[in-house]
Amino acid sequence: MNISLSTQEKLSLITGLSTLIASGIPILEAVESLIEESKDNSKKILLQLKEDLNQGKSISESLARFPKSFDPTTINLIKAAEEAGTLETSLKDLTQSIKKDAEFMGQVRSALAYPILVVIVLLLVLGLNLFFVIPRVADVFARLKIPTPLPTKILLFVSKIITTYTIPTIVITVLGSAVLFLSVRANKIFFINFISAFPIINKLILEIDLTRFCRSMALLLKSGIPITDALEFSQDVVFKGEFRNLIGEAVKAVSSGKKLSEGLKKTKKLIPNFMLLIIEAAESSGTLEKSMQDLSEQFNDRVSTRIKTLTTLIEPLLLIIVGLMVGGIMLSIIAPIYNLIGNIRGR
Repeated sequence: MNISLSTQEKLSLITGLSTLIASGIPILEAVESLIEESKDNSKKILLQLKEDLNQGKSISESLARFPKSFDPTTINLIKAAEEAGTLETSLKDLTQSIKKDAEFMGQVRSALAYPILVVIVLLLVLGLNLFFVIPRVADVFARLKIPTPLPTKILLFVSKIITTYTIPTIVITVLGSAVLFLSVRANKIFFINFISAFPIINKLILEIDLTRFCRSMALLLKSGIPITDALEFSQDVVFKGEFRNLIGEAVKAVSSGKKLSEGLKKTKKLIPNFMLLIIEAAESSGTLEKSMQDLSEQFNDRVSTRIKTLTTLIEPLLLIIVGLMVGGIMLSIIAPIYNLIGNIRGR
């Protein structure tokens, strides 16, 4: 079904189920209780869950109807928990995992918020200048017959188009922004791989993938899901296509009897050497689940540090860019006036 939940709505639903089941309340009563307090898409999902439970279906079967709200990792984790009779524990672990992932991605979004805000403000300032300031200056230049250099001519030309075709310009701008936003949202993986061309961004995205991969593996292995299935499900949580291909190769290697560390060695530029050593040691000692959890925490800290460093570097860079653009606009306006003053003094 085409119903989508936000991360917070999904967290609220899973947390509610986890809390009520942990209190000893039967699953059907727990769902009925949540229906009374929920609304919108959450309520639709819970009503469908109630109907399916009454028909004898499992929770995982019912939630699988909503692929936009519940990813394969969540569905298969709940399915394994239902079969093993550990639903209470698995829902609690899933809740913690969703919280950590939400906090983690929140850090990434916060880092992007400042540059986006600066760009929006810059575009607004540029638009206001082109719509209100430049037309008045253009009138002065026209009356005084001031010769204008090429940058000024371009600025005046753009301003004239905006003021002459104001409504079409606004419509095109709004539609263009909406198309760009929807395109990025629909092709998130393509967009991420595109910006990965920048070395610093590429390293950040890789560490984000490593964090999400290790966290997903730890959660799935703890729930008793076989390692090959856990690897396949973990492919869905990473962004880089190259990394997804590597996980696919690791699935083949593990299926043929090799160790996970051997399967991940095929592309060393993606997997750090220390991670391979830890996984190799964990496979020998039978502590792969714990090691994956420790690795996810370690990569989480590294991403946080890298984001802070990037933010520190981006802030002055954006200020320089804003200063150059605003200065360029002012110079394009002032330069012809200074030329006129110079000519008058010369005479």
